[in-house]
Amino acid sequence: MLSPTEENYIKSIFHLSEDGQKEVSTNTISDEMNTSAASVTDMIKKLALKKLLDYRKYKGVKITKKGKLEALRLIRKHRLWETFLVRKLNFSWDQVHDVAEQLEHINSPLLVSRLDEFLGFPTVDPHGDPIPGNDGKLPVTNRKSLAEMELCTMGTVVAVKDSSSLFLKYLDKIGAVIGSKIEVLDRVDYDGSLEIEIDKKSRVFVSRDVADNIMMV
Repeated sequence: MLSPTEENYIKSIFHLSEDGQKEVSTNTISDEMNTSAASVTDMIKKLALKKLLDYRKYKGVKITKKGKLEALRLIRKHRLWETFLVRKLNFSWDQVHDVAEQLEHINSPLLVSRLDEFLGFPTVDPHGDPIPGNDGKLPVTNRKSLAEMELCTMGTVVAVKDSSSLFLKYLDKIGAVIGSKIEVLDRVDYDGSLEIEIDKKSRVFVSRDVADNIMMV
């Protein structure tokens, strides 16, 4: 059993390590968790004793296989709860993150299994993020960002990398939501901004930062 704080650390370190592929520095974790480096070090040592992290002083932290499975278990619960909130309780996609952050700490495998079944075994959440299976495996996705698309090509929005409320509200405003068809009409060489057409209806300009955070197929 892990405390909610320990679970939050494991999930954050998993994401910071690019899904467990690289080591993460104490300072990076401190910035992400908005706490002191000393507090981070204390927590890292606790998680290392539980075999969730591989910690070497001055060398950074690497998440273990056991730690990855724990992180994916939390991510699975979080994304299933987000899906439930949107599909069944009529939350908008910009409202669900904070609520799911609380619900993900409920420790009941049976509840998660029933929730998954009730939702029809979804593979992606409302933001297009893949939902890990019960075996801890993430579905393979083949996506690229809107910024990477060639001129005069069209794709479908399938996910967003930035799930902050402000960004999602902006996408709602311009109509670039999951399932929208977007054609790249022009690219500004100076700053990488794009002129796009959404669902063959509206034409808007989006910044390079926005385009980097919209994922397409």
